[in-house]
Amino acid sequence: MFLGGTAWVIVLATLTPIYFFIASGLHAFGVETLRSARYGAFKGGQALLVSVCAVILVAFCLRASESFPRLVVMIGTGVTFVVMIVARYLFISNMVQLIGGNPFSVMLLHDGISPVPVGTFSVVLATGDQFDPDSDDPLMYDRLARVVRTADRVIVACAPERRIAWANALKGANVQSEIFVPELAPLNPLGVSSCDDIPTVTVAVGPLGLFDRFLKRTFDIVVAGIVTVILMPLLMIMAILIKLDTRGPVFFKQVRIGQNNEMFRIWKFRSMNVETSDGAGSRSASRDDDRITRVGGLLRRTSIDELPQLFNVLKGDMSIVGPRPHALGSRAADKLFWEVDGRYWHRHVVKPGLTGLAQVRGYRGATVIEDDLRNRLQADLEYLEHWSIWYDIKIILLTSRVLFHRNAY
Repeated sequence: MFLGGTAWVIVLATLTPIYFFIASGLHAFGVETLRSARYGAFKGGQALLVSVCAVILVAFCLRASESFPRLVVMIGTGVTFVVMIVARYLFISNMVQLIGGNPFSVMLLHDGISPVPVGTFSVVLATGDQFDPDSDDPLMYDRLARVVRTADRVIVACAPERRIAWANALKGANVQSEIFVPELAPLNPLGVSSCDDIPTVTVAVGPLGLFDRFLKRTFDIVVAGIVTVILMPLLMIMAILIKLDTRGPVFFKQVRIGQNNEMFRIWKFRSMNVETSDGAGSRSASRDDDRITRVGGLLRRTSIDELPQLFNVLKGDMSIVGPRPHALGSRAADKLFWEVDGRYWHRHVVKPGLTGLAQVRGYRGATVIEDDLRNRLQADLEYLEHWSIWYDIKIILLTSRVLFHRNAY
């Protein structure tokens, strides 16, 4: 039986070599992994959890589970997992400063004619006549091998007609090799895939995996359900005030662009006179807007007019956090939003939100100039790139600071 004082030592001595073996197999220390702080932290945590499961499985098979220090393993795994994630993230984020330079050697082979990729290279080598991949010369391959063996990554910038020859030459060089293809830049490719053994360029993937979508949807239902129950008296009072103030429906429903660029009807408390409401959204509300009712002014200044969107969240059209949905006729400097920036459609890869990163940064109100839209779009795309459930929680907490914003009218 394990002794209480030495149990953690035995577990650690067993777990450490298994961790390094599994981490190596999962490429947790690879060049590609260590180029991204988030991916590097994920790989480290993944290797740790797999290692712990392996130790538990071995203990079970050897019938040592009865004397297994369960509490030590549970607490130790939890603490180590958090420390591992944070430590790897911070280390990889500051690796260049900590080490005093890029620890990975990146070599550029350039033919002297083609465009040079933007980046920092350890070595820039002109291929010239010394390296001719079309020659099929063993001496040339030997020279190439001796040159690239010190590199962690090799990038070739050459004429289009020589790319296939360079690809064939480097496939046997035992180093990560890449061919620079500037024509792909307008596509912003995410990677390479295949269809029936035919290579394809991946230009878009959903930012959330199956588990992340489940987690976000569960979070939305729980938060929206609780908030709706708590605020129900307020919602009823606002509905009565709207009815007493002006003639017309309590709710204003408008077609907006949602996830996958599909349209849906958003719910808001009606804050404008029915006769002057803008269903297409081509005219943004402005300060001292004569269309806004007395109660509507209060609703808009306090953002209470947005609360009925909780029903959109429960229905599944929206999320608590995400890019704000826009009306079809929304304009910036007399241009439709998608005419201002072609990346506008990218923001619809996730469900629109009650609040978002653009809102907590103060980008709300009328879009008078094109930059009003670009600032919001940049924040939305940044949110998609860095999404996590903790990021959603942070944005929710920060939203309280902008509920009474100067541009809320």
